[in-house]
Amino acid sequence: MQTLSSRLLNTFIAGLLAALPLAATVLVFAWAVRLLVDYIGPHSAVGTMLMALGLGISNSEIVSYLLGAIAVLVAIFMLGALVKTRMRRVLAAALDNVVGRIPLVRNVYDMASRLVGLLAQRDEEGMRSMRPVWLHFGGVGGVAVLGLLSTPEPVRVGELEYLAVLVPTAPVPVGGGLLYVPSSWVTTAEVGVDALTSIYISMGITSRQHLAPDKPVAV
Repeated sequence: MQTLSSRLLNTFIAGLLAALPLAATVLVFAWAVRLLVDYIGPHSAVGTMLMALGLGISNSEIVSYLLGAIAVLVAIFMLGALVKTRMRRVLAAALDNVVGRIPLVRNVYDMASRLVGLLAQRDEEGMRSMRPVWLHFGGVGGVAVLGLLSTPEPVRVGELEYLAVLVPTAPVPVGGGLLYVPSSWVTTAEVGVDALTSIYISMGITSRQHLAPDKPVAV
């Protein structure tokens, strides 16, 4: 009887261990879907705007939302096709000229365009100005935060030299904070921008996949 109970328990534990990875995967995707629904679902601010685009065709909330989403996707695709033509520079210059006349908006737009452009770059030439670094609070050996070094040129605050580090937010890395920290707190992170983005979007789940085991090299 005891042997049968042990076998049943072992079988149950084996099944439980086999199901845990699948359950964890389902929970992660369910959390991601719920997050998307909260941000762009029919009852979100974005969803309200999408439904407004489709209300002239259908009175149904779901149908109006889908029609509005399709219209936005088509518009984005058409914009992408237009950007790939020679009109890209003309459109960029016109947009920069219009946005550049608005004092507060131009600062936010310039920062967002720089960050998006950085995340889209893949060549080393484009990564010389901004690159992933480790920010060690209190010095090496303290709390480590993965961020982007905005410029390798330090600024002097009092008697110390400080570096400007952008620390993204998870799971939306296009936002974050700008921190000026002592130069001795910053070390080079042996990861690319793609890896940094993946780490923040996944809430750190892909850290082991992307982070090198080697000791960070001082900047």
